[in-house]
Formats: sequence, C-alpha cells, structure tokens
Amino acid sequence: MTEEIKHKSAYWVSKYHSKVVTSDEAVKAIKSGDKIIIQPGCAAPMELIRSMVRRKDELRDVIIYHILVVGNLPYTQPGMEKHFKHIAFFIGGNARKAVNEGRAEFMPIFLSEVTLLFKRGILTADVALVNVSPPDEHGFCSYGIDVGNIKTPAEKAKIVIAQINKNMPRGLGNSFIHINKIDYVVEYDEPLLELPQVDPNASPSVLKVYDDIGKNVAGLIEDGSTLQMGIGAIPDSVMKYLREKNDLGVHTEMFSDGMIDLVEEGIINGEKKTLHQGKIVAGFVLGTRRSYDFLDNNPIFEFHPQEYVNDPFTIAKNNKMVAINSAIEIDLTGQVCSDSIGTKLYSGIGGQVDFIRGASHSEGGKPVIALPSATKDGKISKIVPMLKPGAGVVTSRGDVHYVVTEFGVAQLWGKTIQERARELIKISHPDFRDELTEFAKINYKL
Repeated sequence: MTEEIKHKSAYWVSKYHSKVVTSDEAVKAIKSGDKIIIQPGCAAPMELIRSMVRRKDELRDVIIYHILVVGNLPYTQPGMEKHFKHIAFFIGGNARKAVNEGRAEFMPIFLSEVTLLFKRGILTADVALVNVSPPDEHGFCSYGIDVGNIKTPAEKAKIVIAQINKNMPRGLGNSFIHINKIDYVVEYDEPLLELPQVDPNASPSVLKVYDDIGKNVAGLIEDGSTLQMGIGAIPDSVMKYLREKNDLGVHTEMFSDGMIDLVEEGIINGEKKTLHQGKIVAGFVLGTRRSYDFLDNNPIFEFHPQEYVNDPFTIAKNNKMVAINSAIEIDLTGQVCSDSIGTKLYSGIGGQVDFIRGASHSEGGKPVIALPSATKDGKISKIVPMLKPGAGVVTSRGDVHYVVTEFGVAQLWGKTIQERARELIKISHPDFRDELTEFAKINYKL
C-alpha cells in the first residue's frame, strides 16, 4: 500500500509516510487507565484489537467502549478483568456471558444518543481504534461499513489509530476521515467480519412462521414507503413480499444483504422519499461481502453518524416511514421487552425506540413490532400476561402501534387496555389463548 501512495503527489503523502507503523508499535499509545472507543460491528479493526490484547500485561484498568462487535472479543475473557473492562452500549452474543458474570458492563441507551455522549463530552475517548479504506487522491479515508457509531467519537478522541485495509469499501456520505486527523497508520489488509443472515439449522416449521410474519408485515407497506429494518429471518421474509411494491425508500440504522435485490430491481429507488430523495440513508452495515462490494463507491448510499440517522425528528421527516423491529416478549397491555430475559441482560435498547417514535410522527408512518407468537419449540408464548420479573421495557405501551405475528396484525394505537388485550390474544399462538384470556378476564375485566 505504501508503494501505491508513493506515486501520489498530493501534499498529504509525506505526512502519511511519517505515520506508518506496525500495529504493535501503534498500540503503545494506549496507557493504563485509558478509555478506548472501537469501531464496532463487522468493521472492527481486528489486527489492532489483537495487538492491544498482546500488551495486556503492561496495561491495567483500560475501559473499552463499543456496541456489538461480530468477531472475537479476547478482552472480555476470564482473567482479563484487571487489564480491560468492556462497557457495551448493545450486547453481542460474544459479550453476553461477560456482562452477566460481571466482567463487562452494559449501558442502556438509545442508539441515537450513544455518539452524543462523546459529542457532548459526557464520555471521553483517549484512543480510537478504527478500520478504514485506503486514502483517495485527496487524502480522505472512508469508515466504510460502520460510519454511524464511530465517526463522531473518533473526531473527539485524543489519538486515532487507523488500520488501513484494502478490503474496506469506500462508503459515501458523511463518512470520511482525513489522513491529517489520523495519528498512527497501520497498513494491514484482512477480510472484514461477516454476519450471514440465514440460519442453516432453522426447521421448515420455523421458516414457515417467519414467512407468514413477513407476509403480514408486507401487507402494511404501501407504495412510496420508506423502510427501516434490520437483519435476520423476519426482515428477509418481509422483503420477499415486496416484489410488487413501487418506489420504496430506505432510511435505516443498518443496511444488510437482504435489500440488495430490491435495489437492483428498482423497487427500492428512493424516488418518493421526502428526505434525501433517491438515497439509501444508513449508519452501518451488518452483512457479508456481497453488501460490502455493493456499497463501494455506490452513489445511492449516504452514510451518516448515528445521532443523525437515528434522530426521531430526522426519521419523522420521511413520509410513510415504516419501522420494523422485533422483541423478546410483549405483554397484553403492549409493553415491549427487547433487551433482557427477566433480569438476564441479552442485547440492548438499540435503535428500536428511535425508529418507533420517528415512524409514529411521520406523515402516514407505521411503527411495527414483529415477532413469532411463541418460541421455536412452541413451549413458551411471546405474548404474555405480564413481562418476566426484571424484564426491561424498551418500548412503552404508549409507543406501540402495530404488533405482527404469523397469526395476523394487532393495531393497538388508540385502544384501551381491554381492546389491546383482545387484539393481542387474536394474534397469539392458539395453544396459549385460553390462558391469556383467563388472565385478561381477571385482571382487565375483559
């Protein structure tokens, strides 16, 4: 990579060369007691992380901030407690055990406000570890597949260590950092982390449930709608049923592989969007190499920091905004738990409330909670009389408009508690309807 840059004549080239070091040399900038912000998701700079952890015996009480990272997190393993403490804004599966055993900690916060913590100085970062594309002819590197969660904190960090990686695509929008703003350059090419969407072990019956949910959600989506949806079986199933729709747009915290076909077919074109017309607005990508190649220098994409993408007031500027989010369980009054199983912390608030509130204030918008009616084995209802003791209410009963399962759509907005209970019982799993009805009769005088 250095050889390629030697042939450039721009003013920034000599500065670039003076900053090139090995990863082991770069992480010597990290001191005991420092606070580190790491670019998360599939964009995590794994070479920098490995080098930092190799220095563990020289470091104590280093705080590491980020939302979920797809790859291995060696600093959360047993025995690392004196050296590193991870504070998670959203808990990934690789950090869940550490959080619940006390080796890491969880900070409940709306995704729209994570980056604001750094922008407003509530949290500070001594060092930012980032994974970026090679510089263009003007010296700008792109944060690529995760702009939203890192650009603002990196701009506030005292030191920026950048892994320059040829595999990082050049995502467009408010997505760049100039070489002048980088303190240490580590030239290290490695494949980006990937998060495949399909569960290879899903049974036909489970896939049928997701398919039916997708069909029911798609029925709520009108031509000209702007969509927010995530990754996984439910969003994929929704997108299967959007082939007959027209002029859809995207304003989403996260882009993933499932949307690509709809973009290529012209179904997603953004032509009817009322904000950033013609553009797919996103903060980050969780997916596979297919998404990364698709977004590289693709002018349909505009990536922005999460405090902009997830701002409910920004979201609401999109007419016919449809926000599709999921849940762990929902009670008969409409309270939604999405971040814990009882007292056991599971994930986080994320962007669910940002988009539910944004969509509810959009002209013609529809906030949707979509979930299977029961667990995969059919033994536990996900529509429950009461949330488990200690369960977190992520989305309040006042915010919920539409709830969708494989059995239909419940519209809760403007409904009394009794009406909500009836609506939710109708879309619950048949095996649990009698139990739910009996509870509602006793407690809500159904």
